[in-house]
Amino acid sequence: MFTTPLTLRQRRALTLGLALLGTGVFWVLSLPLPFLFGPLAACLLAALAGAPLKGLGQVSVAARTILGVAVGASLTPEVVARVPQMAASVALIPLYVAVIGLVGVPFFRKVYRFDWATSWYAAMPGGLQDMVIFGQEAGADVRALSLIHATRVLIIVTVAPLILTMGFGVTLDNPIGAPAAELPLHEMAIMVAAALIGWKGGEKIGLFGASILGPMIVTGALSLTDVIHYRPPAEAILVAQFMIGIGIGVGYVGVTLHEIRRDVSAGVIFVLMLAGLAALFTEVVVLFGLAPAVDGFLAFAPGGQAEMTVLAIIVGADLGYIIVHHLTRVLLVISGAPLVARLMRLRERRDRDREAGE
Repeated sequence: MFTTPLTLRQRRALTLGLALLGTGVFWVLSLPLPFLFGPLAACLLAALAGAPLKGLGQVSVAARTILGVAVGASLTPEVVARVPQMAASVALIPLYVAVIGLVGVPFFRKVYRFDWATSWYAAMPGGLQDMVIFGQEAGADVRALSLIHATRVLIIVTVAPLILTMGFGVTLDNPIGAPAAELPLHEMAIMVAAALIGWKGGEKIGLFGASILGPMIVTGALSLTDVIHYRPPAEAILVAQFMIGIGIGVGYVGVTLHEIRRDVSAGVIFVLMLAGLAALFTEVVVLFGLAPAVDGFLAFAPGGQAEMTVLAIIVGADLGYIIVHHLTRVLLVISGAPLVARLMRLRERRDRDREAGE
C-alpha cells in the first residue's frame, strides 16, 4: 500500500487523520463512545492492514494528565472520609493480585513457553507501559509483552461497556464534565498548571505513571484544600478518550501472523481467565455489601488505570472508590517488580544450568 517510506511526521499525520475519520464515522452513525471507539477501531484496522501508523508521542502522554487531574479533583474531603469504609474491599486486592500471578505465570510459562520474566510481566495486571519497561529491565520479550497487554486492554475496553449496559443496566451518556465555557477560567488555569507540575515533577523524581499519578497528587491536594471545585471540562475528557483509542490501536502496528498465533492469542485466552477472576471478586464485594455492583466491577476489572477512569466517568460510578482499588493494585505490582525481576533472573540462570548439565 505504501511503496515509499513515510517520515515520522507523515506517519503521525496519517494516524491522526484515520483517528479523526473513525471518530466522525462513529459520530454520524450514533455509535457508542465515538471519541474512544472511533479512533480505536480506525487505527486497529489500519494497523492490522499494515499501515505505517505512529503514536503521537508526548501529546498522548500529555492527554493522560487530564485523567490524573480528573481523579485528583474527585478526591474531596467526603471521599477521604470514606476511605476506612473501603478497607475491607481494598484488602482483597493483594489476594486478587496473588491469585492472578498463581494462575497467569504458569499459563504463560507452561502453555506458551515464555521465559520466566516474560511470563511474570505478562500476567501482572499493571499499566502497559510500566509492565513493558520493567519487563525490559528484567530481560523479558518486550514485543510479546506489548501485544499481550495491548490485547488485554483492547478486550476490556471493548467488552466492559457491553457488560455495564447489558449486565448492569447503566447508560454510557453520563455527563463527563461541564463544558469549558461554564468553568471559571482561573480554575482551568490551575488545572493546567497542576497537570504540568505533577507530570514533569513526577518524572523528575522517578514517579511511576507520572503522567497520571503526578497530576492526581497535585490536583488532589488542591481539591482537599478547597482551591479547585470542578473536574476538567468535557472537551478535555473527550481528548483523553481520543488519545487512548489511538494508543490501543497503534499497539498492533507491524503485528505478524506468528505474533497473532502466539502473543495475541495468549492475551485473548488470559484475559478470559482474568475476567473470571474479576467476576468472582466482584461477586464477593457485592454479596458482602462492600460496594454497588457497578463500582465493584470497575474496581476489579483488569484494565488499565486510564481506561477504567474513563469508563467510571462515563457511567457516573464512584470514581474515588474505583481509583483507590486500582492504585492499590498498581502499587503492589510496581513495588514487587524489582524483587520479582531478581527472582526471575535467578530462576532463568538455574534453568540454563540444568539444561547445560543435561
